[in-house]
Amino acid sequence: MASPSPLPRHDGSALVVGGPTTVLDLGGLRIVSDPTFDAPGPYGYLTKTQGPALTEDRLADVDLVLVSHDNHADNLDHRGRAFALAAPLLLTTTGGADRLGAPAKGLVAWDTHTLTRPDGGELTVTAVPAVHGPEDGERDADGEVNCQVVGFVLAGDGLPTVYLSGDNASIRTVTEIARRTGRIDATVLHAGAARVPGKFRQRPVSLDSIRTAAAAAILGAPVNIPAHYTGWAHFTEARDAIEHAFDDAGLTGVLRIADHGTWLPLKP
Repeated sequence: MASPSPLPRHDGSALVVGGPTTVLDLGGLRIVSDPTFDAPGPYGYLTKTQGPALTEDRLADVDLVLVSHDNHADNLDHRGRAFALAAPLLLTTTGGADRLGAPAKGLVAWDTHTLTRPDGGELTVTAVPAVHGPEDGERDADGEVNCQVVGFVLAGDGLPTVYLSGDNASIRTVTEIARRTGRIDATVLHAGAARVPGKFRQRPVSLDSIRTAAAAAILGAPVNIPAHYTGWAHFTEARDAIEHAFDDAGLTGVLRIADHGTWLPLKP
């Protein structure tokens, strides 16, 4: 049987595969965030309800994998882990890098890693803070809520600056990122109001729809792409709730949302 054809590159665009998993073609590099490619079914205390829009073998030309955290199956499942470990480079949390091993490199908030682009330019990846639950949630010895999580900001000369939130539920954290990074041209925001029984009185551990729109407003990005809102039973707010929240906020013009597997430009 012939191998599936590679997904054609669309430089300057992003494609949500399903769950949090997003492909970004930027500066000649192919980047995949939080890869999840397993079939629907139970994964510990989480249940996957929908498979990916495309399989990982179509993304074998990946240059960089970003993993906001490796602790939960809805951000890194079995096939996603194998995909990430086969990539040339994997950037994630420091704890995640210790657990995953090569080619993982761990970053804490505000650490950077620079890649050379095919055109000779550079792409700088900056790890940024994330809070995986309510601000007042119980914190561990390292000061983390739920677990260690990072987001990422991608930037380079001539490229749109892109913020990937990871599983962040904190608007205060978004405000800090906006203050420190300056202009953001596009976002990939983990929405869905994920709620887990027994945790934080079932308050969201990712952005709910209203906070997703608020994050877009704070960052001022002209392009905002939600991810992480379908495919798992603990995601409690779907596409219609996100669209409604952006409409209520007067921000429909900056929302970019489409069926999974659809390319969306990172510039207006």
